[in-house]
Amino acid sequence: QLQASGGGLVQAGGSLRLSCAASGRTFRAYHMGWFRQAPGKEREFVAAFSWSGGRTYYADSVKGRFTISRDNARNTVWLQLNSLKPEDTAVYYCAATNDYSGSYYYQGDYAYWGQGTQVTVSS
Repeated sequence: QLQASGGGLVQAGGSLRLSCAASGRTFRAYHMGWFRQAPGKEREFVAAFSWSGGRTYYADSVKGRFTISRDNARNTVWLQLNSLKPEDTAVYYCAATNDYSGSYYYQGDYAYWGQGTQVTVSS
């Protein structure tokens, strides 16, 4: 129900735009998030967009470089990745939750996950 795309190979300093298209249901009332998992590491929070109020949240490691956005009419969320660094190399996953009492930062609170898209940043 969530399809992530847009990953690829890019040089350090470059940019990518990841997309997450939802199907099968509307995610208008869901918080949407992006997580990533690098080789040998646990999956970690990257960014989230609240279902209302337009609030956004970012991991400290990506603040000022990544931007999350959403278009409810298109049932799509994007993650703009700028000033990429080799340490941003990971599989990026989009996720959705309607657990309003949960945490934007905790992957266990997200019920729906995309399949992931690989981002590789060369030095």
